[in-house]
Amino acid sequence: MTTDVPGRPEPARERADAARNRARVLAAAEELFATKGPAAVTMEDIARAAGVGRGTLYRRYPDRAAIAVALLDEHERALQELLLGGEPPLGPGAPPAARLAAFYAAMTALLERHHHLVLGAETGHSRFATGAYGFWRAHVRSLVAAAGVAGPDALTDALLAPLAPEVFDYQRARGIGVAEITAALTRLAHGVLTEP
Repeated sequence: MTTDVPGRPEPARERADAARNRARVLAAAEELFATKGPAAVTMEDIARAAGVGRGTLYRRYPDRAAIAVALLDEHERALQELLLGGEPPLGPGAPPAARLAAFYAAMTALLERHHHLVLGAETGHSRFATGAYGFWRAHVRSLVAAAGVAGPDALTDALLAPLAPEVFDYQRARGIGVAEITAALTRLAHGVLTEP
């Protein structure tokens, strides 16, 4: 990914041993987060499962949230690439409402597959500080503006609010299925964004 994506600096070159350690740490953490939940996993658990020393782990990742962010980043980058250059309606070329509905469907799928990571990385106010949130906000704002909505900023934030990890987790805990959540968000997208 290049530096022209908001919030995404050019990655630094990584030594081969550091890359191997990073991969082992991320694989171990993803497995532990998925099986035990992020809140029940300690940095010691991750170091032990990855077969690295605590010093090695802490040099790269100061806490569990930093590891969750790194794991989530890989999945979010793939979605960002589809938004920028994928096939419509997720990618360019479809009307704003259809693109927003496709974005909602992709995000609910991401939340369902990786909710343990999202809850560990993007809850509360920290959600707004991530580069990914900045990207999602820029994308949705561009769709709102393309639909001809004046003053798109407040509406952009309102359209992103249903994707808060806590909201998604609350809905799933109440037994609301992903298909039902996606259908509701699709209705929202088509109800709010009218093409010029």
